[in-house]
Amino acid sequence: MRTLVTGAAGFIGSTLVERLLADGHHVSGVDDQSRGRLENLSVADQIGLSKPGSFSFHVCDITTEAFAGIVEVTRPEVVFHLAAKVDVRASVADPLASVHHNVYGTINLLQACQRNRVRKVVFASSGGSIYGATGRVPVNEQTPLDPCSPYGASKAAAELYLHAFASLYDLTFTSLALGNVYGPRQDPSGGAGVVSIFAAALLERRPTRIYGDGTATRDFVFVADVVDAFVLAAGQRGSGHRFNIGTGRPTSVRDLHTELASLLQRPDEPEFAPPRAGETQTVALNCAAAASQLGWRPHTQLETGLRLTARWIEASLCERQQVVAG
Repeated sequence: MRTLVTGAAGFIGSTLVERLLADGHHVSGVDDQSRGRLENLSVADQIGLSKPGSFSFHVCDITTEAFAGIVEVTRPEVVFHLAAKVDVRASVADPLASVHHNVYGTINLLQACQRNRVRKVVFASSGGSIYGATGRVPVNEQTPLDPCSPYGASKAAAELYLHAFASLYDLTFTSLALGNVYGPRQDPSGGAGVVSIFAAALLERRPTRIYGDGTATRDFVFVADVVDAFVLAAGQRGSGHRFNIGTGRPTSVRDLHTELASLLQRPDEPEFAPPRAGETQTVALNCAAAASQLGWRPHTQLETGLRLTARWIEASLCERQQVVAG
């Protein structure tokens, strides 16, 4: 199958690219390199060299006309749309940037897909932001959308355009409302990803900071499990629907810090700061629909996932130190 992955150099996107290549698919990756890293695609590049024509990478912004040209040349059957501006705080500071990339960029992508007869778009939505402060957990897909940040609103708006294009044209979609994805390659210097931010700071013995009183909960789901969901959603099952992709188990930010500190044998002594605007207090996703309709379930326990993530971050920090020393 010919596929195209936007946000291909990001930590979720690059993991998906590797999985698709391992499954024998042809993959075209697109990334504007605003957050993604080329080194995340080193394994994909090696596979591409060993199997000529199996992988290509394009530096491109999905909001531009050039993106439509890439879709025209590569002719994918399925497009996995992961490219987005994902920092909630940045979206509060600059809502138009979220609209431009996450909404306009998605419309530009859908137009290119429609014109080039793409069969399906699998969209990375945000289960942690589109439902807002519901007061009920875990939330299912029937929960009314009530985003409390421009980022969440942009993801909800993009979903509406998916429905509109599916109604107008022969273009199907599945939307995956992701929990708080973590795992190897998550950038600890980015604005999102509390697991990697805490782990890197603890490893380097820098101060860690919790915003709020630490009782805010998140639904942490490991990146390999999330990639499984994208692969399953590429088929015929689940077309026209949104599926929550998480664990259904809320973990408080304070408990996460304690678990990481214990794992890394560091003091469990975070600083506390006022809560940040736009962030949801409670996140936990009911994923029964994904289990029944996609056949998807998470397999990675939090302790195992944290260990794998911390191991990767530690290796990355060592490499960085060696480069500086050299």
